[in-house]
Amino acid sequence: MANSILIIEDDEMLADNIRVHLQRNQWETHVAHSAEEGLKKLEAIRPDILLTDHMFRAKTGLDVIKEALAMDPGLKIVMLTGEGSVQIAVDAMKAGACEYLAKPISLAELKMVLDKVLGRSQMEKTLSVLQRQQSRGSLDAIIGESPPMIAAKTKARQMLEAEKRMNDSDLPAILITGETGTGKELLARAMHFEGVRKDFPFIEINCASLPPNLLESELFGHERGAFTDAKDRRIGLVEAADGGTLFLDEIGDMPLDSQTRLLRVLDGAETAVNPKTGQRPNVRIIAATNRDLRGLIREGLFREDLFFRLNVAPVRLPPLRERTEDIPELARSFLLRANREGLPAKTIDQAALDRLKTYDWPGNVRELENLIRRICALYGEDMISARIIERELTDHSAQAPGQEGPVTLSTLVERYLQSYFATQADGVPPIGLYDRVLEEVEAPLIRLTLSATRGNQVRAAEILGLNRNTLRKKITDLGVESMRPKR
Repeated sequence: MANSILIIEDDEMLADNIRVHLQRNQWETHVAHSAEEGLKKLEAIRPDILLTDHMFRAKTGLDVIKEALAMDPGLKIVMLTGEGSVQIAVDAMKAGACEYLAKPISLAELKMVLDKVLGRSQMEKTLSVLQRQQSRGSLDAIIGESPPMIAAKTKARQMLEAEKRMNDSDLPAILITGETGTGKELLARAMHFEGVRKDFPFIEINCASLPPNLLESELFGHERGAFTDAKDRRIGLVEAADGGTLFLDEIGDMPLDSQTRLLRVLDGAETAVNPKTGQRPNVRIIAATNRDLRGLIREGLFREDLFFRLNVAPVRLPPLRERTEDIPELARSFLLRANREGLPAKTIDQAALDRLKTYDWPGNVRELENLIRRICALYGEDMISARIIERELTDHSAQAPGQEGPVTLSTLVERYLQSYFATQADGVPPIGLYDRVLEEVEAPLIRLTLSATRGNQVRAAEILGLNRNTLRKKITDLGVESMRPKR
């Protein structure tokens, strides 16, 4: 379906030139030569974007903006201003326009601005849908309409339907398998909050993150002293999750002794009671692993009987390379998330999305999210192009074999500057490069620090090692938004 635009412009020649240019680029165009005619057409056709001049016989462009937004609060409006009319542009943005262009306009620049506005609009609609889904705790909040993801979510829904028909004591454990970064925790949370236990606790623990003795006490509790009664016993996560879900991430790394106790819980033989109810905990177990449990069984590192108890209801999450159709929606959602967390708002073009779909993604969805966040932090362009994606993917894959840890900031800056110099005429950038580079680094550094401190400038100044007045001046000079916490 073509994108639609309404052009309100009393210069008939200019309006016709814009119409022809946009029609050639597959836009559905509508034209009006007066404010009154334009507002009538707006009510009838409801376009994606309104492009309006700033001055008409009976109304101003500001009047048009206000009346248009009263009809359609979500409408995206671009204002055409007279040459040098900066104040009109400022007033238009305050009134609700999202972009402006000064006459005489370049048709190529107009197309670029409209694509930017349209991309932002589509991202906002995606965000709105995702926020509604996430507030419901629905499996629909998990992005993915590729066949492998549909299969995984269908299996999860079948289990949730089975939950409604079973007694609590009959619920099988759930085993989620998949490579690192495929979203196993996200699926576990969705299944809990959409299931019959949604009003009870969801408690998670990473079995690979704790030493064996500490993992055991975290799961099953421990006595505080040599001579204690039940009141002095510290309850474990199994009891804390009573009535709800215990999510055991990386269960393939659980020690054998802990596996034995977990099996007793699943078999109903665990004697520990919930001190609040005086009864044995009623817990749904969801486990996840990126390891081959059958291989661990052959090596004597995982109990076969525990595997059979967990594998009653298995769900496999596919790696990203098997679901490349989902990459565009994932990338756009990560751009929105990065912007909500304080990084600059950006859109991404189709060529860049096509390049993302050809990459192998050894780190899966998590790697894609990290890439998007890195680009938002390090690049000044509003639109992410295939050139930027190619540079980042090439730099990542060119990392020397055996090199551990993240690439240093110095290396990233050097790579960026090498590319920048290479794009300049004769390899020589315009004067003032030193200050521009410092500003490129300082702005995201301050923006991210303010985001981390929720807008607390005193704390941000301490972290940065700056005087508070110095930080305030830099915020003003660099145009960094002061992210004050909501009251």
